[in-house]
Amino acid sequence: MTPLRIGLIGTGKHGSRYAQHLVADVPQARLVAVCRRNPLEGRHVADRYHCAYFHDFRELIADAQVDAVVAAVPPTLHHAIVEKACRQGKPLLIEKPFAVNVAEAKHMRELLASSGVRCMVAHTLRFNAVVQTMRHHIPDIAPLHSIYLSQRFEPSWLPWLDCKAESGGGIVLHTGVHSFDLLHFLTGCPVYQVTCQTSQVVTQETEDNFVMSCDFSDPLLKGVVMGSRSTMSRSGLIELSGANGQLVGDHVHGSVTLLKGWQRAELPVEPPIPTVRETLRAFIDGIHNNTPFPITVDDGLLAVAVAEACYRSAQSGQPERVYSEK
Repeated sequence: MTPLRIGLIGTGKHGSRYAQHLVADVPQARLVAVCRRNPLEGRHVADRYHCAYFHDFRELIADAQVDAVVAAVPPTLHHAIVEKACRQGKPLLIEKPFAVNVAEAKHMRELLASSGVRCMVAHTLRFNAVVQTMRHHIPDIAPLHSIYLSQRFEPSWLPWLDCKAESGGGIVLHTGVHSFDLLHFLTGCPVYQVTCQTSQVVTQETEDNFVMSCDFSDPLLKGVVMGSRSTMSRSGLIELSGANGQLVGDHVHGSVTLLKGWQRAELPVEPPIPTVRETLRAFIDGIHNNTPFPITVDDGLLAVAVAEACYRSAQSGQPERVYSEK
């Protein structure tokens, strides 16, 4: 099998993970080009990985040596990247959040559909071993009645995350979408309505804390999502409650517990795996085998729709409906 030649846009904190995995862990692909806005740092990365450097992502996408594109950049750049990839006919793996709002996400989806270009959204948390274990055991407690998700992290040192013009939003958009995607991935139900509050503890322009409660299309199912980037600690709690028991997990610390009555059983969880590596493998396998990507543009749009409704609710102080195409 001829390795897929990958061009990587963005080699910062997260993009560097893609570069390392492409070089060391994914023999089905080869890193042939990188793009970074800082020329000195970009050329340094290109020299390290023995590939071409481009200052302009449009030139990288257009290069004949690039078969497919991976984008790990702020979401305010996603529309322009999708537009160029569609013109060049290059498959695209794009980091979450797919877009900064629903209108932009819909237009990007239209561009992709009309061009026939394939796109996968990198909701990498789906590949986490705890998430996979909990999803596998949902039938043990079904039907589900409630879901609680909480991700808490230390403050980010990335300046662009607190610049709204560049980031498009704060923790709701950048970390919350992980949880918003899991709401649908774990329950199978779209979110219907949200009530959200946000706050700023460390940040200046964007929110770094939020709490959201939600209703689903199934009226018996309820959810709560919380997020924080203002604590010097990390956790990733997931609690699923059903008619026949509960599942309690932490995707950061690698544990899952099944509760039935007064009985408590620790479930076996596979050792931690690099979720970026698994995301890359799924993208590359989908191209090589001409099979559907496991995470679609519609999945990315759904998560952005929940984030957008959260921002509206935080501003209005009222429950807000989530965009739906039905």
